[in-house]
Amino acid sequence: MPSLEVISQNKQKMSVKLKGIHLQYANALRRICLNGVPVFAIDTVDIIENSSVLADEGIAHRLGMIPLSTDTSRFVEHSKCKCNSESGCSNCRVMLMIDSGDTDSTRTITSSELTSEDEFVKPTSDKIPIVVIAPGQRLKIEAYARLGRGTEHAKWNSSNIATLINSDNEDEYVLTVETTGAISPQQIILGGVEELSRRLEEFKQILSDLKSE
Repeated sequence: MPSLEVISQNKQKMSVKLKGIHLQYANALRRICLNGVPVFAIDTVDIIENSSVLADEGIAHRLGMIPLSTDTSRFVEHSKCKCNSESGCSNCRVMLMIDSGDTDSTRTITSSELTSEDEFVKPTSDKIPIVVIAPGQRLKIEAYARLGRGTEHAKWNSSNIATLINSDNEDEYVLTVETTGAISPQQIILGGVEELSRRLEEFKQILSDLKSE
């Protein structure tokens, strides 16, 4: 009978033993854990003022790659939101801001200055550098984060790594995931199992529809 056994677990990494599961399903779970579980990432950036040496596109790219703590219990993916709005709503997006203000010395703007309208959805680290500004330079932006999946862009990957290795027994594998910090390793694996189950049911329904035709 298929089973899942926790081998090791901490805040960053988790390993589980998958028993009685065929390789194709175990590998499908690995791939989903890597890029199929939704997490928050900055998707749209409005540059209000940027007099730094880094172009607007560079600022937007760096912001997009900052891991954000994710709460999927209160938000839905934009494509599934009832608002049907291109810009999104409070149920499917979160606004974050930076206003460096005036400076009289050269300094580095980091993720600690990225303030969020939601107390939970915020950078997982406050030490990520964004841009260096010199005296007289300023950065002021409004950014909007939404839930997404790594299959769309790597900034939505929920895992840094997701590996699958054989054990000594047949139909037994060890799955290891390392989180980006957006959600816990346990949430990644449980979310991956739910997503794989949903996809298999969807595929079975497609096959059933084909047979009925």
